[in-house]
Amino acid sequence: MDWGTELWDQFEVIERHTQWGLDLLDRYVKFVKERTEVEQAYAKQLRSLVKKYLPKRPVKDDPESKFSQQQSFVQILQEVNDFAGQRELVAENLSVRVCLDLAKYSQEMKQERKMHLQEGRRAQQQLESGFKQLENSKRKFERDCREAEKAAQTAERLDQDINATKADVEKAKQQAHLRSHMAEESKNEYAAQLQRFNRDQAHFYFSQMPQIFDKLQDMDERRTTHLGAGYGLLSEAELQVLPIITKCLEGMKVAAAAVDTKNDSQVLIELHKSGFARPGDVEFEDFSQPMNRAPSDSSLGTPSDGRPELRGPARSRAKRWPFGKKNKPRPPPLSPLGGPMPSALPNGPPSPRSGLLDPLAILSEISKSVKPRLASFRSLRGSRGTVVTEDFSHLPPEQQRKRLQQQLEERNRELQKEVDQREALKKMKDVYEKTPQMGDPTSLEPQIAETLNNIERLKLEVQKYEAWLAEAESRVLSNRGDSLSRHTRPPDPPASAPPDSSSSSSSSSSNRELQDNKESSEEPPLEEGQDTPIYTEFDEDFEEEPASPIGHCVAIYHFEGSSEGTISMAEGEDLSLMEEDKGDGWTRVRRKQGGEGYVPTSYLRVTLN
Repeated sequence: MDWGTELWDQFEVIERHTQWGLDLLDRYVKFVKERTEVEQAYAKQLRSLVKKYLPKRPVKDDPESKFSQQQSFVQILQEVNDFAGQRELVAENLSVRVCLDLAKYSQEMKQERKMHLQEGRRAQQQLESGFKQLENSKRKFERDCREAEKAAQTAERLDQDINATKADVEKAKQQAHLRSHMAEESKNEYAAQLQRFNRDQAHFYFSQMPQIFDKLQDMDERRTTHLGAGYGLLSEAELQVLPIITKCLEGMKVAAAAVDTKNDSQVLIELHKSGFARPGDVEFEDFSQPMNRAPSDSSLGTPSDGRPELRGPARSRAKRWPFGKKNKPRPPPLSPLGGPMPSALPNGPPSPRSGLLDPLAILSEISKSVKPRLASFRSLRGSRGTVVTEDFSHLPPEQQRKRLQQQLEERNRELQKEVDQREALKKMKDVYEKTPQMGDPTSLEPQIAETLNNIERLKLEVQKYEAWLAEAESRVLSNRGDSLSRHTRPPDPPASAPPDSSSSSSSSSSNRELQDNKESSEEPPLEEGQDTPIYTEFDEDFEEEPASPIGHCVAIYHFEGSSEGTISMAEGEDLSLMEEDKGDGWTRVRRKQGGEGYVPTSYLRVTLN
């Protein structure tokens, strides 16, 4: 079944149908184009949404990234971002494979249709022209026949008229013969024109127009096939990204299943565990007797010499600062040995030797003025007044240990990198020495020297961090042991009638000092009767002094040591170097007249032994 046979007389219908088909193709192209814009806008909004909710800080600087629920949320955001990428891919495929191809094909179809219709119209015009010529020859033949008949009638009438002359009769007969001859020629011309028209008409309806209709039918069928393929591309573009979208959805399910409640609880412990020992029980103090009360193992008493003594639980009580407001009091003055002066506390109670004071009042004043940690001079003051120390002593013990461990691992990695670089430079130098044309061995000497300096520097830093780490680990274990011992020890019963406290106070103070010396071998020995539980924390921030000077130095400028731990010096004064600058700008020196302390490194000209 073809249009040329069945629709031989429906030229206008075929013209309208082919135009409708091309309009439908253009409508589909427009639909896909708008669908592409929707997909692109959807993908853009998804990406903006993901960007809005992604963490702004890097993973290594964001402690929340360690929680499984945060990691799952970030993974879901990444999957949504990948999903948005697949929507962009769908939009791109639709734009290239559907919009551009079908738009180009539509233009080609329009040109082809226009050509076929023009060919059909020319055939119609030719047929109409032949029909007009046929009509003209027919009318001429008809006119000539009427005129020949009229001339014959006139000649016959004159021939029968007796009054007509012979010349008139002969003339009428000649005119009738001429008209008859013209009619015969018009007849022959009409017959020839009719035969030609019939031949052209048969060619038009049985050959020429059916071919044109068949071409239009083939064009329309090809357009329909291409449009159907375009319909298929719409779903094919979706099916092409469906596996990856399925993986994105599966990734979201995996992220949801990866939320680990117990792990998050453990991570919170790892991040914020302070390592401090729990505060001990508040001891009962008997104020019913005006005399000296007998001190227990972990109570606050007043020895016989009139000096208040702070015992075990008071030390734990001093560590209650993580649960309170972290004010920054001024630290106590430093002695020449680096420890706190036992005679003064800023804003604290008066000297215990001035008279007998209430122990609870002394404890209250001390807890208001002293913190359990004292930042060393090797520190940098951060924002909002927070003291950030190089050994992280501003952090709780457990967090300090972890940060020191991280710094130690980082230094070890840098050290290994420098060692590998040194080995590589040595091998390259050996190659240059064996093959001089490849390079000058002496050109590598500066790099080798720089690498060696870096190795020495990193080794010193590794040793420094190892010492700090060992100290922090011992402090964590000590706090843990103190907490366990307090947890398992039954509380002391209150003393109703305290005995004489002279001997017991001295013995318990000595035992407590021995135990503290075992816990931290680097702390300097303390005088008997000094408030050991309070000030041992301050001593931890100052390293043990070397036995002998490691060099000497000369003061370039005058320095007035007005703050705690510093020492005054005059311009040109010779000093003994006791400890090098650790990178914070301070150096520990000893004066010839006696006394040690820190002075600015930039004020000295140092010579090592």
